[in-house]
Amino acid sequence: MSLSSTRRAVGAALAALALTATASVTATAADAPDLTGDRTAGLREVMFVGNNWDGTADVIQARGDFAKIGRINVIPDKDERLKEIYLNPLKLAFFLGIRQGPGEGHDQFVDDMYSTPDGSAMVVSRPSFADVVSLDLATGRINWRFPVSGFRSDHMAVSPDGTRVAVSASTSNTVHVLDIGTGVQTGSFKTGDKPHENVFTDRGRYVWNMSIGEVNTALDAPWLDWTKGDRRITVVDTQSFEQVKVIDMRERLDAFGRKDLSDSIRPVAFTPDESTLYFQVSFFNGFLEYDVATDTITRSKTLPKNPATSEDRTTWVNDSRHHGMSMNPRGDKLCIAGTMDDYATVVDRATLEESPLVPASKPYWATVSGDGTSCVISESGADAVTAIDFATGKKVATVAVGDHPQRVRIAHVPAGWAGPTGD
Repeated sequence: MSLSSTRRAVGAALAALALTATASVTATAADAPDLTGDRTAGLREVMFVGNNWDGTADVIQARGDFAKIGRINVIPDKDERLKEIYLNPLKLAFFLGIRQGPGEGHDQFVDDMYSTPDGSAMVVSRPSFADVVSLDLATGRINWRFPVSGFRSDHMAVSPDGTRVAVSASTSNTVHVLDIGTGVQTGSFKTGDKPHENVFTDRGRYVWNMSIGEVNTALDAPWLDWTKGDRRITVVDTQSFEQVKVIDMRERLDAFGRKDLSDSIRPVAFTPDESTLYFQVSFFNGFLEYDVATDTITRSKTLPKNPATSEDRTTWVNDSRHHGMSMNPRGDKLCIAGTMDDYATVVDRATLEESPLVPASKPYWATVSGDGTSCVISESGADAVTAIDFATGKKVATVAVGDHPQRVRIAHVPAGWAGPTGD
């Protein structure tokens, strides 16, 4: 291909990216495959709650009282995996490093989870085992296993049609895209340092990856921010896996007058038309607003600090201050998990005014209920999930789950399912 042809191809790709504002898929919709019509026949909508330190996933109702339905053991092969790790000095070094670093003294057995379109299986990333597995929901047995490159798996995203799952391999700066039914890799791409969250946009045409850099060192003073590595958003075409765009938020933050903020992007939420991205960054008790078409940061919101929260940044888990955000289907309310400040709150998108703070113990994630009326947060410090009404900002339910819940995702299981028979 000639240089001029290459430039035309890149230009066309960038133009297509700018048109994502016309799409109707949201970042919160990426939590749930596009299961509509006959595809949901015989299935029950639920929520998967990943209990990171337990190695289990609780299945709860996706609305109403959010009552617990069943539990899945996501590490049925634990003995086999541990034997493999302990016989390999390099794998053992990373395994123990994960325990003492992001695991806060615990092994990380479950990070992210989705269901297959037919509701027959759960696909889950297991950081300490550096893999993704598919678990048969009827028997609890492993259908397939995909070892990621490097030594740790992290956040995932499922395509809107539910057929592909993207997983971050955080130590190899790679995202793998897998066929959700077979575990076969359909493509992969390189990212910035420590890829974290993934989001499909434009009906699955693109995937956005946010790399967070090094978050496990004690070099947390603002003047040492340069030690955290290459942090950026990488946007990739999901057919060719060609890189479409790289967004360096350092430049955008500086232009917005916030040189004081880290450019390590944590959880994000798109508006329903995908024209605007909201995102959290390391160490910040708040979030920012980014206009996709103009490629600029347009607003920021600083949320209250908890007076009881230490100002010693080295005590904040994995450089987080606030970690978790979601948007309601109408696109007029945001839900924010104030992780180190021990609260969650609903924010009006037009005014950026927050509702009264809802006390919560180290809330680590925020998603949307099946009916779209509630924000559901994981309280990792209380081993519970809590639902907060988007309209009133008030807590409506709390349900006990396993040890250190993190990710919460909308999923589907067979009607009448109450747990694997072989568990």
